[in-house]
Amino acid sequence: MKALILSGGKGTRLRPLTYTGAKQLVPVANKPILWYGIEGIVAAGITDIGIIISPETGEEVKSLTGNGDRFGAKITYILQDTPAGLAHAVKIAQPFLGDSPFIMYLGDNLIQNPLLPFLEQFKQQQLDSLILLRPVENPTAFGVAVVGDRGQVLKLVEKPKDPPSNLALVGVYFFDRTIHEAIANIQPSPRGELEITDAIQQLINTDKKVESCILDGWWLDTGKKDDLLSANQIILDERSTCKIEGNIDGDSKIIGRVKIGSGSQLVNCSVRGPVMIGDNCHLENCFIGPYTSIADRVTLIDAEIEHSVILSEATIENVNHRIVDTLIGRRAKLTTAPQRPKALRFMLGDDSQVELA
Repeated sequence: MKALILSGGKGTRLRPLTYTGAKQLVPVANKPILWYGIEGIVAAGITDIGIIISPETGEEVKSLTGNGDRFGAKITYILQDTPAGLAHAVKIAQPFLGDSPFIMYLGDNLIQNPLLPFLEQFKQQQLDSLILLRPVENPTAFGVAVVGDRGQVLKLVEKPKDPPSNLALVGVYFFDRTIHEAIANIQPSPRGELEITDAIQQLINTDKKVESCILDGWWLDTGKKDDLLSANQIILDERSTCKIEGNIDGDSKIIGRVKIGSGSQLVNCSVRGPVMIGDNCHLENCFIGPYTSIADRVTLIDAEIEHSVILSEATIENVNHRIVDTLIGRRAKLTTAPQRPKALRFMLGDDSQVELA
């Protein structure tokens, strides 16, 4: 059994952050989104992993993620020159996949459920494909499925104007080698891409065994700012612990589950968890509220922040009104002039500089 993780694409919904980096590397609770998928796949016993990368961000993905040793896996990188669809990604990965069954995982997705039970069902029932589904309120934005009373998939439609159901395809699929023949027999969609929904529909049309499972845990597509902040909140809620490795002066107060990395220094700060603060940060005269993740080498002086994600080497100084629901990119600088605004809400890309007058 192999795995194929998609980590290409342009990440247009997270711009300006993704002008300078891969969306799958944006951190949730100070860990790249992509790594959660890798860890989930390895936990299911799959260690031979191919990762689809793009020309724009592929080198960054390779540099940060490495050869797989940190995860107990072997990672092979596969370049997709153009974003020509999910089925196209499978097509160019065929030399890596061979005749092996595989799991396909979209690298910007997070799911609560472990993968092993789905993998066992896929194997035990000797399926050609097993797809994961989740009821959603806006099915027009997704590929949706019509299923029978036993979970068999009857029909798939990509982003329908008139949805036949509210069951959206989660970005996790299990395939046997028959998917390659199905992809060879489909044509590009009106948007010029080889759609994985069309390939699965081809399996259905040729009487292959395509079944579904409906997730009972959460599913997060982190392609937008608010979705990413929600993911950060959920992960901090479920997985954060209290661990203090940095230095905290006597005027600072730590309440709840707070993790502070080595080399970080807090001076006259109040931190209310769950909060995660990375290594070598400097915080002075700050309030850090719940559901905030602060990456490595961040400087915060005279600032109040909650429910936000601050990427590495960002600087926020003298912003004395509370910042909420905010995503700030690497090396961004945010300062304020003496006249202070009443409310602040931002999404700042890497290397941004903002002065509030």
